[in-house]
Amino acid sequence: MRNEQLDEFVEQVRAQSDILQVVQTYVSLKKKGNRYWGCCPFHGEKTPSFSVVPDKGFFYCFGCHAGGNVFKFISLIENVTYFEAIKLQAEKLGIPLPQRQRTPQELARDQQKADLRKVNEMARDFFHNCLTLTKLGEPGKAYFAKRSISPETIEEFKLGYAPEAWDKLSTAFVKRGVKEEFLLEAGLAAERKNSQGIYDRFRHRVIIPIADERGRVVGFGGRVLDDSTPKYLNTPETILFNKRRLLFGLDRSHRAISKAGYAIVVEGYMDAISVFSAGIRNVVASLGTAFTAEHCKLIMRYAPAIYFCYDSDEAGQKATIRALSIVRDSGATVRVIVVPDGKDPDEFIRKHGAQAFQELVQKALPLVEYRLQYVLKHINHDTLEGKVKALHAMLPVLAGIRESAVVIEYQKKLSSALLLEEGIIQEELRRYGRNPQMPEEGAVASTPIRQATRQVDSALKRAGRIVLRMAWQDMGILIHLQTMVPLDSIADDNQREVLLYLQELAASRQNPNEVQAAEKISEAAMAELSRALVEDLGNRNEADAYNDAIRVLRHAYLNACYTRHARLAEEYLQAGNTAYIAELNEAKKIKSEMEELQFE
Repeated sequence: MRNEQLDEFVEQVRAQSDILQVVQTYVSLKKKGNRYWGCCPFHGEKTPSFSVVPDKGFFYCFGCHAGGNVFKFISLIENVTYFEAIKLQAEKLGIPLPQRQRTPQELARDQQKADLRKVNEMARDFFHNCLTLTKLGEPGKAYFAKRSISPETIEEFKLGYAPEAWDKLSTAFVKRGVKEEFLLEAGLAAERKNSQGIYDRFRHRVIIPIADERGRVVGFGGRVLDDSTPKYLNTPETILFNKRRLLFGLDRSHRAISKAGYAIVVEGYMDAISVFSAGIRNVVASLGTAFTAEHCKLIMRYAPAIYFCYDSDEAGQKATIRALSIVRDSGATVRVIVVPDGKDPDEFIRKHGAQAFQELVQKALPLVEYRLQYVLKHINHDTLEGKVKALHAMLPVLAGIRESAVVIEYQKKLSSALLLEEGIIQEELRRYGRNPQMPEEGAVASTPIRQATRQVDSALKRAGRIVLRMAWQDMGILIHLQTMVPLDSIADDNQREVLLYLQELAASRQNPNEVQAAEKISEAAMAELSRALVEDLGNRNEADAYNDAIRVLRHAYLNACYTRHARLAEEYLQAGNTAYIAELNEAKKIKSEMEELQFE
């Protein structure tokens, strides 16, 4: 039994969702007629095969055959379930989720999350108060002063200090009624190995609270004040804390990111704090882990461009190359902020000031330009071997450029820098396009969500899609269609599934709805419907296309009937049964109609 309140909620989100607007936050599209085309975000390609038809509310890729409505697109691009995609879109539109009866397991999990968030909030206040209100925090204050972190910034980020004691937080919290199991689950404490009890995970470190997008504290980062190791210590993985899906500072910066049209990504939270406190608010940081596809998707909810600003030492540069390989096929516009003098953003701002850093942002290099400069600087290209190595290092980036004019320009630059003929570069690029090699050592290849697949198409399948398209737009057509071709005789499984679904709707006098269709029919059938609605009819109008399609489907149906009657006639004849005469007569009638169809 359907939940009417939930149906109303989904319909409200659907009605307020513009598929073109949603898709364009992830994919660059160009209008051609009533369709928009771009390179598919779900598989690597250079020639656009991904299409959106806004007035029908569907998208379809003719390469990997992904298709569906706005929620299907979100579910694929964000790697979430269909209903989670609806909730994500509702959150962006400011539409509240209706309450429903929850299972005991769901209630228990929600309570566990609420308990851990409460403990984390208490811990944030504990660390912050230790820093700002007690003598215990003097080492932390000295450290922040040395890093030019102002009292205002300390208050903004609720920075704190973990005292130099084994169980200061644990003892205080247990006295306040917090169960030890909560401290362990939150990653604030660890079990003693040789005796009973627990001890604090964070000790004698400055503490940086880490929040999710909604500003809820999910974990902490702790930095040592001396040369001991590890230099940075994060909360371990918990039900709330997953580094691959968290970006430090996003809760404060997402509005600035949307306004600026790009996010600045730095390596660590101290860099992010420094950049933010310098007045540059559209900044986030990954949490001691490589930049991930999940991080990229988080940013692209707010802006189509990502500016990387990692440390300019060798490790930072390698991290930049790895990050670029993750983002390259996402559809994002990518630039790199180059910090001179081997500095990280924090050091540069402290030495040169916020304005100087802002100038670096304005001079950020496009991905290809950055890669070219990096390759020429780090590979000795004086020898033939070095030239080949430098050329091969550039091929993955050059192959990712979609504009031919830009490719030609960089081929010229590379030719001039390496003293190689442009023809050699062009040939190597063509060869790479036919058989892409593994990325250079240290790089991480981005994995497409889907793979391009070749599907066998035929006049019969194309005819079925035209009928599908017309029936979706006007279910009255089903009455005529069934007089010509019984729906259960439609050869293609996916087309038959959609048409039978529409028949059920017509019987109950309901109109088709892409959201409900996605719940009722298979993913493959939904993709076939999407293709039917997105596909161009060529020079034909819909009426002519429909009539042609009906003739093709009717001919295929009659041919199947003819084959069946002819086979039965043969079987009856072999058995000496006179019923073969009726079967032969029926086969002749069908054959005659088939011949008439061919001459119409």
